[in-house]
Amino acid sequence: MDQGNRLGNIFVEQNILSAKTVERVVAIAERMHKRVADVLEDMGLITCEELANALAIQYKRKTAFNFARYSFNQQLLDIIPGEVALENHIFPLKLEEGRLALAMADPGNNRIVDNIAVNNNLTIIPYVATRKEIDMAVCRHYFEMESIEPSQKTVLIVEDDKLLLTILSHMLSGDYKVYTAMDGMQAYKDVVTKKPQVILTDKEMPKLDGYGLMDALTNMHETRNVPVILISGTSNADVEAEAFAKGFFDFISKPVKQITLLTRVKRAFDFYERQHYLK
Repeated sequence: MDQGNRLGNIFVEQNILSAKTVERVVAIAERMHKRVADVLEDMGLITCEELANALAIQYKRKTAFNFARYSFNQQLLDIIPGEVALENHIFPLKLEEGRLALAMADPGNNRIVDNIAVNNNLTIIPYVATRKEIDMAVCRHYFEMESIEPSQKTVLIVEDDKLLLTILSHMLSGDYKVYTAMDGMQAYKDVVTKKPQVILTDKEMPKLDGYGLMDALTNMHETRNVPVILISGTSNADVEAEAFAKGFFDFISKPVKQITLLTRVKRAFDFYERQHYLK
C-alpha cells in the first residue's frame, strides 16, 4: 500500500473522512502528480493539526505542539542553521546525552535527518509538528521575527537594486502596505512572518534567486497559492514562457512602468481574493 492510501485510510479510521472521499482525493492527487496530504489541505478537508496527528500514526512517531512559545538555548539552536530549519520545516526541541529531539513537518524526510545525525554525531528522535508551528518557532527563535496577520492589502517587493526597490515601493505605497527585501532568503522569512498577499521578485538576486524563491513558496502549503510576479531585465518569449511554466502569476520586464505595475498588481490581488473567498 502506498503512502498516500495509507494516510487516507488513517483519516477514515479516525472518522475524519469517508472512504469515498479518500478514493476521490487519491485519484485527484495521482492525476495532478501531487501528494495526497497536499490535496487534502488545499481542498480544506483536513486541518494542519489533523495532518500532523495522522502522519505521526503513519510513521509511528510522537507529536509536538505549542512549542514555539517556549525558550530554547543558543547551543541547541546552533546545531541547525536557521535557513536550513526554515527551508526543511524542522526545529530542534531538546538535546540530551547525544540524542536530539527534532520537530519535523515531513517525518519521511530521511535525508535531512541523516545529514544532521552524521554532521553532529547525534541520534535523531523525530517528532511530528505542523509546518505553521515550526515556521513560527524558527522565525521567533532564530530570526527574532513574530508572525503577524496583515490588516490591509500587503505587497512584498524583492529586489537587490536599492534604487529600483525604492522606486517600486513608491509606486505602490499609495495603494498598499509595502514590505521590501533585498535577497531571496530575507524575502522567504518575510513571507512566513508578514504574510503578504502579493509578491514581486527580481529574477537575479543573491542567496536565493527569483526561481529559487518561487520553488520554496510552491513547496509550502500556506504560500503556494500566493500570486508571485517575476520582474526581469531580460524580456523575450522564452523567458516569459519559462516564468509561467515555473508557476509565476505574471511577468513584468524592466524598465517597469507605473501603469503596468499597478495594473498587474491589482490583477494579482483580484486573483488572491477570489482564491481566499473560495477557501
